[in-house]
Parts: sequence; structure tokens; C-alpha cells
Amino acid sequence: MIIVTGAAGFIGSNLVRKLNDEGFKDIVLVDDFSNDEKNKNFKGKQFSQKVHRDELFKWINLNQKFIQFVFHIGARTDTAEFDMAIFDKLNYGYSQKLWKKCIEFGLPMVYASSAATYGGGEFGYDDDHELIEQLKPLNPYGESKNNFDKWAINQVQQPYFWAGLKFFNVYGPNEYHKKRMASVIYHSFNQISSSGKMKLFKSHKPAFKDGEQLRDFIYVKDLVDVLFFFMHHREDSGIYNLGTGKARTFLDLTKSTFKAMSVNENIEFIDTPIDIRDKYQYFTEANMKKLRSIGYEKPFTSLEAGVDDYVKNYLMNHKYN
Repeated sequence: MIIVTGAAGFIGSNLVRKLNDEGFKDIVLVDDFSNDEKNKNFKGKQFSQKVHRDELFKWINLNQKFIQFVFHIGARTDTAEFDMAIFDKLNYGYSQKLWKKCIEFGLPMVYASSAATYGGGEFGYDDDHELIEQLKPLNPYGESKNNFDKWAINQVQQPYFWAGLKFFNVYGPNEYHKKRMASVIYHSFNQISSSGKMKLFKSHKPAFKDGEQLRDFIYVKDLVDVLFFFMHHREDSGIYNLGTGKARTFLDLTKSTFKAMSVNENIEFIDTPIDIRDKYQYFTEANMKKLRSIGYEKPFTSLEAGVDDYVKNYLMNHKYN
């Protein structure tokens, strides 16, 4: 039996698809299941049962002997939310409780951290445990993720195997419900479909031209491949970056979207909203040496290939993975 928290969400539902494709059907979906749009993400997938996130710890107490692995993907991920109490409860506190349950019952655990922990990148993007205490996230979401990373690496008692994965900029199918927090590719597709053009944020830093802000974009199918790898690897506990290791510009991404849609490029630059301007990352690029060093060898999908697959096989037909 495999637990997937956040199973109705973007990454969680793609992980369930990956597990199904690999022959795993005894899966417990954990979420709040109150969002009908999100719930469409797990339709057609095979699983054993659904458990409301508030009932999970009680459920584990009753069923612990059947559990083989815990994927903790669920979290509040809104980078524009500034109520730290929400993140303390849903990200930090909830993760601590689950960690302790995994210790109590001898369960392996992989959890979702975030590249948002790196803040403005003052200390680079290396997944070295020694750097985690120094990081300065730019928003409460990133702070909550970094707080748990710091807490985890300092615990004397730890699950016999655990890994925290710092997700970089993930895109791909099953993000229809995410609205403002969906990937730029999703927004590009919708804007181009409705208006024939795409609006990108201007640069407010002289070192970057408009549209040349850089992010490490990773296709969600690649990300869940890494999650699946850790389910079988179960060695080398620690915190790992999960990006491609190659930063690309928003212009590259947008041009790839136009191309996949067979629409002529039409890009307009607008001011970055004031409420996120001073919290905006201009560059992220995962150092992937650590993951490679433990034996993960599969190549990552190029931005062009990932966008092409996402647009043509999912967005154009409003399909789910």
C-alpha cells in the first residue's frame, strides 16, 4: 500500500498515474477532496481508497502494517499567500506529524520541498545540507518549506529512509485547477488561444532583458520518474534538487508554446505586479550532481519537447494524464 498526499493535485495525480503505469494499484489518495476541479485529476486512475488529510494520522495508526511507502506531496503552494499561520499548519506542522508517524512505524518517506527555499539565489542552488541554514526564502511558502528542511536534517530520529526533493519550476498536465499559480506554459496557451498573443513580465533588473528571466523548468513526467526511482532506491537519505540543471528563459518557453500551437509569435511585456515584484526570482538553476551521484541516469526532457507534448497531447484537447 502506497500513500500519496496531495493526490488530487497537480504533481500528486501525475505520480498516481506513474504508479498505475508501473503496475501499482494499491494506492491511498490523501487530500481534502473539496475542490471538484482538482478531483478530476484522479478520475480514471486505480487506487484502493481516499482518506481526508485530517484523518490521515488516525488512518495510519489503524493500517500501518499494510503501508509500504509514503509520498508526501501535499502542501499549500500559493507563493502569493502571506499568512504564515496557514503555512505553519499545512506545510510545517503537518509534515512534522507525518515524519514522526514514519519513524514510529518504520515507513520510508519522500516529501516535496521547493526551489523557493533558495530565495534570491544569494547562496547558489546547491543541495548541500550545510547551506540550508543560510538560505533566505522570499515568501512564506518558501520559508515554510525551508523550515521543514532545516528541522528534518537536524533530527536525531529519522525515518530509516527519507528524501526531501526541491522541486524547481514544474509544468505539465493536470494543472487546470491551479489558476494564478499554474505554469507559464498553461497561461501562455490560454492567452494565445483567446487573444493570439502572450504577455510576459518586464524585467525590473538591469542585468536581465525583458523576457530573459531564467528558470529551471522541469516536465512533471520527469519529476515523477525521479520520485519513482526513490521508491526503489531507498538509500542515501537527504535533501536533493529536482530540476533539469539547465535554466531557460521565459522567452524560450513562450516561443515553444507558440510553435507547438502553430501560431505566429506575438509577445507583449507588462510590469510585474507590485505584490510579487520584490519576491520575484530572476534566475534558478538546479545543481543536479547530487542526484546523479547516487545513480539516477535518465535524461531530462528538453523544454521544447516537454512543451510540445504538453500542448499537443493535453492542453489542446483539455486532457488529463
